[in-house]
Amino acid sequence: MVASAVPANPAVPRPMTSEEKKVIFASSLGTVFEWYDFYLYGSLAAIIGRQFFAALDPTAAFIASLMAFAAGFLVRPFGAIVFGRLGDMIGRKYTFLVTILLMGLSTFIVGILPNYAAIGAAAPIILVALRLVQGLALGGEYGGAATYVAEHAPHGKRGAYTSWIQTTATMGLFLSLIVIIAVKAMVGDEAFNAWGWRIPFLISIVLLGISVWIRLKLNESPAFAKMKSEGKTSKAPLSESFANWKNGKIVLLALLGLTAGQGVVWYTGQFYALFFLTAQLKVEATTAQLMIGAALLLGTPFFIVFGALSDRIGRKPIIMAGCLIAALTYFPLFGALTQAANPELAAAQANNKVVVHADPSQCSFQGSPIAREIDFRTSCDIAKRFLAQSSVSYDNADAPAGTPATVTIGNTTITPPAANVVNQKFDADSTAKIAAFKKEIGSALSAAGYPAKAKPIEFMGGQWWKIVAILWILVIYVTMVYGPIAAALVELFPTRIRYTSMSLPYHVGNGWFGGLLPTTTFAIVASTGNMYNGLWYPIVIAVMTFIIGTLFIRETKDVDIYAND
Repeated sequence: MVASAVPANPAVPRPMTSEEKKVIFASSLGTVFEWYDFYLYGSLAAIIGRQFFAALDPTAAFIASLMAFAAGFLVRPFGAIVFGRLGDMIGRKYTFLVTILLMGLSTFIVGILPNYAAIGAAAPIILVALRLVQGLALGGEYGGAATYVAEHAPHGKRGAYTSWIQTTATMGLFLSLIVIIAVKAMVGDEAFNAWGWRIPFLISIVLLGISVWIRLKLNESPAFAKMKSEGKTSKAPLSESFANWKNGKIVLLALLGLTAGQGVVWYTGQFYALFFLTAQLKVEATTAQLMIGAALLLGTPFFIVFGALSDRIGRKPIIMAGCLIAALTYFPLFGALTQAANPELAAAQANNKVVVHADPSQCSFQGSPIAREIDFRTSCDIAKRFLAQSSVSYDNADAPAGTPATVTIGNTTITPPAANVVNQKFDADSTAKIAAFKKEIGSALSAAGYPAKAKPIEFMGGQWWKIVAILWILVIYVTMVYGPIAAALVELFPTRIRYTSMSLPYHVGNGWFGGLLPTTTFAIVASTGNMYNGLWYPIVIAVMTFIIGTLFIRETKDVDIYAND
């Protein structure tokens, strides 16, 4: 197909042509499907943990499943380097055609992959390998799509038009939630947990076919076509991007002063909020997914609002404000979420605090993703492991060295047992004592008002909308930091190395700082005992980005990306 024509004077503001609108729509729609593939795993992390990490205890299995989810994020920068280089050398269009093929096929294979019960340790190994392929593909996808759309957009409207690409991640998550909820409604919870969870992965093959058909109809970006016709394409985009300190410094600042904070705000508002509702507040999974979906639906238009606003007041003020406001309000917002979603739990925590008194030397790290039940055998470990698995928030108090741990619940004190391990399992006496302890502490928690799970939340009722309103605020923070980010990154770098240069900081910021957020935050919670302590991770990163971005990132909204070579 012939490359789209280069505007005679691309620096002059003009209406977008129908052809350009079609290109941006097609690019955005294909990206929605790709994000759908990627987010299915995150939405089904708890079920996948039981299916593929069955050899671990429940807490470790959940953390391990989150680590497998994070594995896809860890390799995204490498995908950015590989596909960014190809995109700057051979073109935007064909590069992200390859990325969607890799993403779609690896997602489909997850749907037919035998679980741990069928093939043992090979199951989690293959699963992680498929996650790595997904991560590599996504590493090449975003930079291509954002660059492609920005290079089609008229000057003065890049923020508005690239913000459509920013909606695709949220819409992909929304689509994955809708499919999951629909399949669960058709087959029932029991069947869904056993085998129905595979259906959303298998459906991705249909979405893959549609996406490939759409992308085959696209033209090359006019900026790249112009550069190629003039013989100015880069022959070594990697060295030009990263070995040259003038550009490498901008890459580093883009990471620390833009994308790191944007990444943690994004994943806190979408993924951590969902996991917090289900794992910590014990809200029924489908109810939590519906509320997150509603918040996303109501919040998504604000990607466009803040993208367009960035064309008028700048990218930097909006992104920095989003990072700062999020950091200042996360603790009160998640506290309000607890009050709204599980008021009985909030009341129990206020009136009957749980405190573990223990010798610190006898307490292991509870956030280990490879731990087994028998690895926690001291009285401190057994107490904290039960509380972590029960999602009970507790305080820690030091006890004299060598003394056994105690658990205080209001005015009740319980002494957990220590355990002996024989032939890789607790001996009979230890097993009986641990069972008696769990029964005793369970009764004490119930008497103190700690609920086993949140009470059912009436769909579309007052409580439901109150929770959605809190989640919507978290999503608004996401739209503030994410809506203008594509335009900001595109405008920081010259056309000849734009795909490569912008992709790396984006995917390190989102893939490492953001992608590791669920694993890191829940490991912090499991280790410290306080269900809010995980919020310190996104708060610290967001504050860092606010400081560095405010001091060192230049405003880019008036940059002419055709002349910026």
